[in-house]
Amino acid sequence: MASESPRIPIDVFSFSMGGMIAQDLVVKHPSLVRKLVLTGTGPRGGKDMDKVIGTTYWDVLRATLTRSDPKEFLFFNRDAAGKRAAKAFVNRLKERSIDRDADIRLPAFQTQLKAIAKFGRSTPADLSVITGPTLIANGDNDRMVPSVLSHDLHARIAGSELIIYPNSGHGGIFQYWEKFVPVAVKFLTDDQAAVGS
Repeated sequence: MASESPRIPIDVFSFSMGGMIAQDLVVKHPSLVRKLVLTGTGPRGGKDMDKVIGTTYWDVLRATLTRSDPKEFLFFNRDAAGKRAAKAFVNRLKERSIDRDADIRLPAFQTQLKAIAKFGRSTPADLSVITGPTLIANGDNDRMVPSVLSHDLHARIAGSELIIYPNSGHGGIFQYWEKFVPVAVKFLTDDQAAVGS
């Protein structure tokens, strides 16, 4: 009988709904993931996560009325610093000229929002099974997946590291990308590095 080949551990970098999927992956296959990065996300059953549908539709409406990219409202604060960061982020997205992802279609967008709301209303998962290095990051004013849920994740995942960026929202890692990228790279590549250093 042929033996099953060993699994090679992987690193998972996730954002928003991707972080929800990543948590479920690690809970189901804890030995599969070597290092985990969870950004702009919260735990299954997270308080007020199910309000994402109303928040998102409101922000999309505001973006439509101002002829703006919805990401400017969904991911960033609407103060002067947030607006500047939003414009810069949208412009950076335009830099990629080939192999761009197609825009999400409305049915897929609605399905995604329903899935996030359902995740927020679900029974919490046992995140104590996540024992590998975990980095959690968010802005301090995330309206889509409330920032308090990043603190909740940090409390549930022993030994995790938490970074909260000031005066930023769901896109905190995009607003503070110049600070976050080196930290994330160091976390994923240096087995001895402390996250915040």
